[in-house]
Amino acid sequence: MNAAPPPKSSRRNGVFAVVCVAVVAGMVGMSFAAIPLYRLFCSVTGYGGTPKIGLAAAPGAVTKTIRVRFNADTNPALPWKFGPDANEVTLKLGDEQIAFYHAKNLAKTPVTGMALYNVTPEKAGKYFHKTACFCFNQQTLAAGQEMEFPVSFWVDPEIAKDPSTADIQVITLSYTFFRSLDDAAKSGALAKAGPHVGPMTAAEEQALESKNARTN
Repeated sequence: MNAAPPPKSSRRNGVFAVVCVAVVAGMVGMSFAAIPLYRLFCSVTGYGGTPKIGLAAAPGAVTKTIRVRFNADTNPALPWKFGPDANEVTLKLGDEQIAFYHAKNLAKTPVTGMALYNVTPEKAGKYFHKTACFCFNQQTLAAGQEMEFPVSFWVDPEIAKDPSTADIQVITLSYTFFRSLDDAAKSGALAKAGPHVGPMTAAEEQALESKNARTN
């Protein structure tokens, strides 16, 4: 004698349970992916003051200029002194520029740090292009050691044609050094930071060698 088929309500409950498990698993997965996805979205769109990234070459200088200020901060957990070599620079739109930051380990033991960056005002993010920088790379300084960190960038001439950004005269490039990514995440800086865009370029290496030659 054949067994009676299960009631329709039991089948519906089984399907409902499977759907619930799938939804919960998906939500957990999305929570782990939220920060990387947010950073990817910001880096592509320039949202949240995150500079657009990529190895696209600067289009070439135009007549209009813009000022770029350099800001530096150090998380209290990192015993470093960190700052820009110059407070600001005036450059032509579309022209690539190389700037330097410097750091010194104030501790009596080697210490490793990692930098994050962002730009303000936020609406300028999609027009600010970084072609190489020292961010998201672990940097270890020996006790008392000093080091120079170069960064190359350019500002898209389209910033002057966009009605929402045509009034911008100054962009601030900010770097913050943390002891670890955990410290950066706890501060809320990790979710809004732009990613590293590649190794040091030949122009950066040459500029760094020239700077070291002048100071030695």
